[in-house]
Amino acid sequence: MTQIELRGVQKFFGAVQVIKDLNLKIEDNEFIVLLGQSGCGKTTTLRAVAGLETIDEGDILIDGKPVQHLKAADRDIAMVFQSFSLYPHMSVYENIAFPLRATRKSRGEIDSEVRSVAKTLQITDLLAKKPSALSGGDMQRVAIGRALVRRPKAMLMDEPIGALDAKLREEMRAEIKRLHIKQGSTTIYVTHDQIEAMSLADRIVIMHEGVLQQVGSPDEVYSRPANLFVAQFVGSPVMNVADAAVAEKAGSASVTVGGAGAGFDFPKTLLAKLNGHAGGGLTLGIRPEGVLIRHEATEGFLPVETQIVEPLGSFDIVDLKVGSKMLRARTKSGFVGGPGERVFARIDPAQAHFFDTASGRSLGVSL
Repeated sequence: MTQIELRGVQKFFGAVQVIKDLNLKIEDNEFIVLLGQSGCGKTTTLRAVAGLETIDEGDILIDGKPVQHLKAADRDIAMVFQSFSLYPHMSVYENIAFPLRATRKSRGEIDSEVRSVAKTLQITDLLAKKPSALSGGDMQRVAIGRALVRRPKAMLMDEPIGALDAKLREEMRAEIKRLHIKQGSTTIYVTHDQIEAMSLADRIVIMHEGVLQQVGSPDEVYSRPANLFVAQFVGSPVMNVADAAVAEKAGSASVTVGGAGAGFDFPKTLLAKLNGHAGGGLTLGIRPEGVLIRHEATEGFLPVETQIVEPLGSFDIVDLKVGSKMLRARTKSGFVGGPGERVFARIDPAQAHFFDTASGRSLGVSL
């Protein structure tokens, strides 16, 4: 069992605080992804767990024991970097075996461990080759194999597939997920790529300017963002956000965005759930799939004009002008002919999010 916990971790580089009171508990066999923009503190957090960075305050515990004062070599943690860092003069076999040479294991034990890891990573046929003869994906497999071979308590990965092309990244995502399921090791993975995060993680840890913003499953951070930053960072295309005004009308609530002449119909229960925000300081968030479009006039749908249509293969993204605001909608491919077309749109109340404009905090309204 390998459990990792960070309690009140603080880290400064000079006068700049890069980790601010970080509290996080990672369970045994869990695959955690640290997600955020460049400079948000995610790699510094990973390096602190590994022992490659010291922390200024707080505790880092592995299986309940504080390790912040231990050297990296004494924490029994393996790390895989974006750069492959293979020894060019050694074969694949020798690169993977290298960490075991200092453990005084017998030649037979080393050979067994190397071949077992190579079989798991499907690189047995590459063992005699030098790194210069390998593709980028194969070199990263070797780097992962070198980390895995000594069976560490936890695996830390810092953007390990960021240097690969799109096709190789997709293949390696699947490979890393398969490997995690098979090995069952506790894994912390750093990336700024939300597709990697959503496809790999058991839970995603979203950071911004050194502050933990939200921890949750991929579905939770996508469907129930804790604040405006998370709402607009997770998802592609990003969530539509707009200042909104809510008013009561016969039998329902009306939500107006962009100063439009008419509002979208919402259940009347919305007014009671907004806790006084209806009069101002309210931001509406809606993902493109929550903006519904019809070609014919339909009750509850407002007339709008299409601006830009982005064909993305299996679906299109259509920009709609609503008052002074542009809302993006996701439609089936070819549903809208092109710019300037008159269509009718509404916001699906079940997919709408409301945020406090000043703090960015989600109001947790569900309809």
